[in-house]
Amino acid sequence: MTTNLTKSVTDQLPARQLPLAGLTVLDLGQIYQGPYCGFLLAMAGADVIKIEPPHGEPVRARRESLLPLAMLNSNKRGITLNFKTEQGRSVFRDLVAKADVVFENFMPGVMERLDLGAEALLEIQPRLIYASASGYGTSGPNRDHLAMDLTIQAMSGAMHVTGYPDSPPLKAGPAISDFMGGIHLYGAIVSALFERERSGRGRIVEIAMQDTMYPALASNLTMYYEDPERNPRTGNRHGALAMSPYNTYSATDGYIAIICVTEGHWPGLCQAMGRPELGRQERYATHASRCAVMSEVDELVASWTRNLTRAEIMAAGQAHHFPCAPVRTLDEVVHDRHMHERGMLNYVTHPKLGEVVLPNSPLRFHQSPPLALRPNPDLGEHNEAVLSELLGLSRAAIDTLRQQGAF
Repeated sequence: MTTNLTKSVTDQLPARQLPLAGLTVLDLGQIYQGPYCGFLLAMAGADVIKIEPPHGEPVRARRESLLPLAMLNSNKRGITLNFKTEQGRSVFRDLVAKADVVFENFMPGVMERLDLGAEALLEIQPRLIYASASGYGTSGPNRDHLAMDLTIQAMSGAMHVTGYPDSPPLKAGPAISDFMGGIHLYGAIVSALFERERSGRGRIVEIAMQDTMYPALASNLTMYYEDPERNPRTGNRHGALAMSPYNTYSATDGYIAIICVTEGHWPGLCQAMGRPELGRQERYATHASRCAVMSEVDELVASWTRNLTRAEIMAAGQAHHFPCAPVRTLDEVVHDRHMHERGMLNYVTHPKLGEVVLPNSPLRFHQSPPLALRPNPDLGEHNEAVLSELLGLSRAAIDTLRQQGAF
């Protein structure tokens, strides 16, 4: 009822511009972390100009480059600049003078060696927000270590706590370090833009991927402080083994995740299982008592789920008010009706991929409909448009720069 009321009230309000409309962002992001930040900025209304070297950013060289490029670079314009030439660096400085934000996820020191570091660019544009993302940050003994999603998962402790107790450490399936970094970079940029509205001054902001991962270990650290020597890998059980049931269970057509977070969830699950008496027994009355016999509780639940389909279990969860969800395949997720109806997922005819499902931004701004997705730019697709529009360069001047190796 609340959702429908909110929707009806929102529909009656006048349309508004997206929050970042009118801002110009120079996106030097590469691979996943930086480009995802740029995608969020673009879908919030900013004019995001993706700047790549003449040969393209590193992800273009990968076998699977097309889909990540499409997912993370929709609604951007794309140009190339050769920072190894003074002409290319000069064009970039001219663009900075017109920009609100520059962000990059190079190793610390790369931009300074090109004489394009934050302090140099802020002299050109004092209102500039300069944002950097790296594996370990711009300070500390590890700042110059190479970092990628896998190595940050390892260094942050995330791999150490992932897997089953009798198995080696595992990485998470998704590239969580890269995307945690991209999300925090977006947050830092928007925070600095808010401050600029008050002060009129730009700011340098940064995030370190390793820093962004630590808070996600909250449950695992709870167990560590209770017993530092205990094996931290709990499979699909709770990271601190502090809730039960909390696991995945077999169904007739796959697996289902079930969790009882509040003490009211357990009696509901017992009702669904046809065992209401278990909800009243002292042996299972609290999280603490159920955790003391966790394997026994898991078997009680598993003996019920293994004879039902995922849909039947989901229906029981809705009827008896306990959290559960099917462990879905990628095919099921790609064609998820809920996410398509919300506009988060979109069927797009891509010029190179054909029909593909691409994501919109998870950020929603009421009174501003989500932007329709535009395909990611080809390498250097908007060189002439951006340089003529932002810098007022003629075609002849652009041709001269091209001959000089600027792009």
